[in-house]
Amino acid sequence: MTQLGAQMFTVRAFTQTESDLLSTFRKLRAIGYEAVQISAIGAGIPVPAVAAGLKETGLACAATHISFDDCKKDLAAVVEKHRAWGCEYVGVGSMPEEYRADAAGFARFAREASDVADALAKEGLKFVYHNHNFEFRSFGGKTGMEILFEETSPNFQFELDTFWVQKGASDVRAWIEKVRGRMDVVHFKDMALDDKSEQVMAEIGQGNLNWDGIIAACRDIGVKWYLVEQDDCRGRDPFESLKISYDFLTSKGVK
Repeated sequence: MTQLGAQMFTVRAFTQTESDLLSTFRKLRAIGYEAVQISAIGAGIPVPAVAAGLKETGLACAATHISFDDCKKDLAAVVEKHRAWGCEYVGVGSMPEEYRADAAGFARFAREASDVADALAKEGLKFVYHNHNFEFRSFGGKTGMEILFEETSPNFQFELDTFWVQKGASDVRAWIEKVRGRMDVVHFKDMALDDKSEQVMAEIGQGNLNWDGIIAACRDIGVKWYLVEQDDCRGRDPFESLKISYDFLTSKGVK
């Protein structure tokens, strides 16, 4: 099983039609990626067409990002889609705005998401939650991430995003260790400073994060999928950005 994949949100501008999606699958495979996280593709693309594209290119679907509303409204359809794509990990890319205002909202999301995670576990699938930086806001001495960690079911897994943990003024390696046993999928994203000394996203190895330490920590806790994401490539062709990240990570032994 490969461990390195591309998060397709990076190339979302090139996945809005069936033909563009297939072309993008082929380009990612040509770079060397053997897996993808399906996210932000065209809403009208049929599930079987995605499955056919994965099969044709030999790409594995490591995980997805779907809306939390989809999980609550029609979990059976979510299960069916993931089985069609041979995908074990059902990812939610962000907590809806309605839960973010206070500790009670985070606790409510923790309960509702745990119900989804427990239901998916009965179907042989795993729920993974992708953080941004807002989860590191403190509510009375406890961050939103700590609430999620403490008040969710063991079936609720984390999909830490290295950039956003750092952006949240938290310790990436400490959080990787903290979610030991509850993180099979991680998002690799680097952080650099632009010419105004503002924090920006960067290709892996082109920023300031401690990649030797991060990779070692992920290996230590048994992460199964390392997924590369770069929301903003800052004018660079996103396929080029993904190749730069791929080349760096494979040079570090991540394959």
